[in-house]
Amino acid sequence: MEVSKITEYARALYNSHGDKAEAEAAQKAKQHEEAGEEKEAADWRAIRAAIREIRGAHES
Repeated sequence: MEVSKITEYARALYNSHGDKAEAEAAQKAKQHEEAGEEKEAADWRAIRAAIREIRGAHES
């Protein structure tokens, strides 16, 4: 997934789920890992990292 898409997904998830967004992304990553879908899991890990950055910017 492109960086711009990762950021877009992260912002949308954060805007809709607030502080729970990071946990939601982690859960999605785990589900994909368990299903053997490594590319999708990697995408969700990247989305989770982007959410963490967004949260950090909002907490400053």
